[in-house]
Amino acid sequence: MADLVPLPATALRKRCDPACFSFDTTESLADHAGDLGQERAVEAIRFGLAMGHTGYHVFVLGDAGSGKHATTFRLLRERAAREDVPPDLCYLHNFDEPLKPRLLTLPAGRGAALRTRMQTFIRDLGPALGAALDSDAHVERVESLQSAHKAREEGALRELGKACNAEGISLLQTPEGFVFAPTKDGEPLSPEAFEALPEDERKAIEARIGAWSDRLEDLLNDFPGWRKSVRESIDRAEREVLGPAVAHLLREVREAHEDLPEVLAFLDAVERDVIDSAVRGTMLEEEDDEAPEPEENTRYHRYQVKLLVDHSGSQGAPVVFENNPGYGNLIGRIEHIVQQGNQVSHFNLIRAGALHRANGGYLVLDAERLLSQPFAWEGLKRSLRAGEIRIEPPAEAQGWSGALTLEPEAVPSALKVVLIGDREVYYLLMEHDPEFADLFKVAADFNDDILRTPENECEYARLMALLARGAKLLPVERSGVARLVEEASRLAEDSGRLSLNTRALSDLMREADFHARQKGLAATTRAEVEDALAARARRANRYPTRVLESILDGTTLISTTGERAGQINGLVVIELAGELFGHPVRITATVRMGEGDVVDIERETELGGAIHSKGVLILSAFLAARYARHQPLSLSASLVFEQSYAPVEGDSASLAELCALLSALTQVPIQQRFAITGSVNQFGEVQVIGGVNEKIEGFFDLCSARGLDGTQGVVIPAASVRHLMLREDVVQAAAEGRFHIHAVKTVDEAMTVLTGVEAGEPDAKGVIPKGTLNHKIATVLAEMTAARHAYSDADGAAGARQHRRRHGV
Repeated sequence: MADLVPLPATALRKRCDPACFSFDTTESLADHAGDLGQERAVEAIRFGLAMGHTGYHVFVLGDAGSGKHATTFRLLRERAAREDVPPDLCYLHNFDEPLKPRLLTLPAGRGAALRTRMQTFIRDLGPALGAALDSDAHVERVESLQSAHKAREEGALRELGKACNAEGISLLQTPEGFVFAPTKDGEPLSPEAFEALPEDERKAIEARIGAWSDRLEDLLNDFPGWRKSVRESIDRAEREVLGPAVAHLLREVREAHEDLPEVLAFLDAVERDVIDSAVRGTMLEEEDDEAPEPEENTRYHRYQVKLLVDHSGSQGAPVVFENNPGYGNLIGRIEHIVQQGNQVSHFNLIRAGALHRANGGYLVLDAERLLSQPFAWEGLKRSLRAGEIRIEPPAEAQGWSGALTLEPEAVPSALKVVLIGDREVYYLLMEHDPEFADLFKVAADFNDDILRTPENECEYARLMALLARGAKLLPVERSGVARLVEEASRLAEDSGRLSLNTRALSDLMREADFHARQKGLAATTRAEVEDALAARARRANRYPTRVLESILDGTTLISTTGERAGQINGLVVIELAGELFGHPVRITATVRMGEGDVVDIERETELGGAIHSKGVLILSAFLAARYARHQPLSLSASLVFEQSYAPVEGDSASLAELCALLSALTQVPIQQRFAITGSVNQFGEVQVIGGVNEKIEGFFDLCSARGLDGTQGVVIPAASVRHLMLREDVVQAAAEGRFHIHAVKTVDEAMTVLTGVEAGEPDAKGVIPKGTLNHKIATVLAEMTAARHAYSDADGAAGARQHRRRHGV
């Protein structure tokens, strides 16, 4: 049997000696790059960003606070600064298909210049058109054409009137139109006089009037053609006078963009549309002079340039982080305005999404936020698959809506998307979304901790210098750095490693800085770090205080003195709001003769989780394999967490449950001054568990409140010794012999410590020494088996006698 003396105090906490640092404060240290221990993740990010093939987008995964955001942005900005600025993105009115705005890409900065020049053009367009059309020469020309047309119509009517007068017919103009009337001596006949004429004469006059009416009708039918000809002549006159005016307004714009054929083609279309609209008269519609912005004014809006993405002030490729990756914020959207009760839209109401702003660069998204937004994930995948950014409402994208809307020309997509999320999100996407692996081929997995070596401790100090300067904190003195290194090991739950949770480290440094400034110090020392930790513990100690009070006042039954068979102090840890708290819990076991069943009351009442149930099944298997290989296991046992009314999960109590069961079986009492934690396998070996520091401290606090007598302690797995980073008061009590930590490797060692009875190991012949615990267990089980056989034989004999009596044998 191993030597089961308590662990020395030096094994309970791995200290960091301030003397190992060559600096006085972090002020003299150079900043760390910020990617301590993340070489693999950094390499993956750089690889993904450099790969030009499709599908090599990057998913950055790791625990919250591991610095993955800061490192990712630093690498992106470093790479983006060496790349070219992408072009400006603009939308133009499509004069052929107004519902399909055209895309225009311009060199960076020239989109804003074009927009400004077109706004100037629009501002000057109305006055220029009015001046051209109101010029004296043009007005005289139009009046001349109109006068000639009027004279032509009037002359034709006069000639017709003269011709019909020669035949005694007069052409008269009335409010209802032109009419013919018979005349006599140059005067029209009255109706009475006409009726008094002989019938033959009347018929002759009516025939002549009919003939002249036909000639008048033919003449009037010629008038629309004459008027169209005049209108065309006036249109030509207007075009001739408007052409130079519009060309003059566009001359400066053309000269500034003569190297861009697409812009020149747009200006040609604008010039044609301006002249056509002015000639048609649509340019004379009234304008809302109170409209605050040009794009809100419907007059001339089709000549504007919608600058979707402006890179005039950019340097290098864009790095965009979209904090609210909804569908519209990601893909872009088309807004509408209400006019006369109807919703209308035009290309000036197109709004850019994060994909547009990041095009030609890098887009960073939080994976969990993206997945929580309706349609956003599908919209992103559709854009990445198609290699283009198409703005369309999500309902229309799904084919649900038949409403008429704009269909802007798609923007070719050329960007890298970097998703940042937890490992759980990454693995869920890999498992449930077949397209995910094709689009995000690169995973950058951030480490949670690094080895605690002297070199890494120095690098950690440089990381603290970076964090302190970034948050404008006081420099940290070497003793404060040493204390922060120790706390980093506790956060890592391993004395041989350092946590890379920079968020937790930064928060602790800020809180320590607060206490240092309260004291008026120039640097943060170990004392201020201790103050910050103590203050944090006080702020979060409501729950552990209530649990401790309930034990001290007897509400929750936990014994720290005496001894009892089948009863043991287990240890549990609870996480609330990111804080871990440990406290003892009573576990009891009862044993009776049976058929080898071990009843887990937690599982039977559906309070035990799957892992806890697995632990109970494992200890049952160990019991049967060790003590009942050649005979039936003739016992029934029950295990329960006393006064536990919440779900129980985890297997860290399986060692305690097994010890309670063995104690109940042999009636060898367990000393209640101990608490125990650990899981056990089918061979009785004790395995590592989590939260060991908090569990020990929880039992220590109870023993301290009742008074340490120098006998209390905690039994832990030997494999968990490396995880010990206990509080200073626990270490001090252990150093003074007032509290003890025992490390065990097997259930035999655990039972020896808990009961004070040697477990007993079989000799070379497999014989277990008498008086040992294992001998007692084997003896009790053999007695149970014999008793069970006796009962079975007695039941069988009684059954046979009853059978004989029943059948008269």
